[in-house]
Amino acid sequence: MWRNWAGDQHCAPVAQMRPGSRDDVVAAVRRAADEGRTVRAVGAGHSFSDVALTNGYQLSLDALDAVLDADPAGGLVRVQAGITIHALSRRLWDLGLAVENLGDIDRQSIAGAIATATHGTGAKLTNIGANVVSAEVVTGDGEVMELDGGDELLAVRANVGALGIVTAVTLRVPPAFVLEGIDRPEPLEEVLSSLDERFDANDHFEFYFFPYSDIALTRTNNRVDEAPRPRSARKAWVDDVLVGNHVFHAACLAGRVAPGAIPAINRFVARQVRPTRRVDRSYEIFASPRLVRFTEMEYAVPRERVADAVRAVHDLVRRERLAVPFPCECRIVAPDDALLSTASGHATGYVAVHMFRGMEWEPYFRAVERVMDELDGRPHWGKRHFQTADTLRPRYPGWDRFQAVRARLDPEGRFANAYTDRVLGRVGVAERAPAA
Repeated sequence: MWRNWAGDQHCAPVAQMRPGSRDDVVAAVRRAADEGRTVRAVGAGHSFSDVALTNGYQLSLDALDAVLDADPAGGLVRVQAGITIHALSRRLWDLGLAVENLGDIDRQSIAGAIATATHGTGAKLTNIGANVVSAEVVTGDGEVMELDGGDELLAVRANVGALGIVTAVTLRVPPAFVLEGIDRPEPLEEVLSSLDERFDANDHFEFYFFPYSDIALTRTNNRVDEAPRPRSARKAWVDDVLVGNHVFHAACLAGRVAPGAIPAINRFVARQVRPTRRVDRSYEIFASPRLVRFTEMEYAVPRERVADAVRAVHDLVRRERLAVPFPCECRIVAPDDALLSTASGHATGYVAVHMFRGMEWEPYFRAVERVMDELDGRPHWGKRHFQTADTLRPRYPGWDRFQAVRARLDPEGRFANAYTDRVLGRVGVAERAPAA
């Protein structure tokens, strides 16, 4: 039985494989084709949707974790698909390079992050997949292709695992850089009324807010010409593990036991946040440990509708008296041209909602999704949502072009599962039973 990081998505593959090379991947795909089975790649399991589930062959790419080539002068690096962002960031630093824009979790595989259009925040910066220059893919018939231009490249940059097994990617990467990270609490309405200024004035800006609290926890990360000043191991543990995880976990447990106390708990937790300043390597500022288990839904909306989306979610929780102990998160990215990127075609803001493990999440997420539907929202491919191919197709101008690439690379649906059937539509004739 395989489970995701959150523990709430699970499946029973007919076989779990850990290929050690591209040739091993080819052999697995060809064996699946001979047996009429489907194949699904799996990374670190950090998706909250059922995107990785399969009752066919499950291929873990963890052993494909090498940096294959680097061109610091040209700003390019070639890596195997299973390398985690955590490991990649550290290896790039030694080469004088960095990933340009990251989220606050870095345990995903690079291929998984690309497949689901994973992103950080920055008004002038795109999501991770937009930096893919080329990708090596094992297609549905077990052939190896290098996708390096045209619609194939635009499709693989946000591929939902539906085009083939990505075994290596070439990424555009900038020189290594140092960030100054400043976190501080501010009145939520002041933040919402000045979002455009904050987005444009900082390399990276995001904020969190706890439902039932009027305090926003802002985070600004900007490049500086300073040497990194790493925290001591003790201070990092106190900040990130003790306070950021254990204390927060205790608050969530209290809210799960006594849901009626959540408004007071949230206001108390928000008031405990104090301003902090750090200067460190970019990847150390971007990411932090996430030990508290939760599930998540995130929607992308046009940049000009971000404040409306945040206000609507905040009002919804209060109006319906929903038991929500987790903060909501807001970020932004620049537009890109990937066919199924949530930021395809326009500047995009993201609003993410979360629910603590073991608490009822569906009524909350469905209510938020209705709000996002009214705002032309696009769901994150790796997070929970209730959309279908019929509801998603009008939201992506490149939808039919993606489907044409999919039909060429995987005409028999070798890489399909119940999730892709629902959100992309069925393709091909491979036998597939519902995922567990």
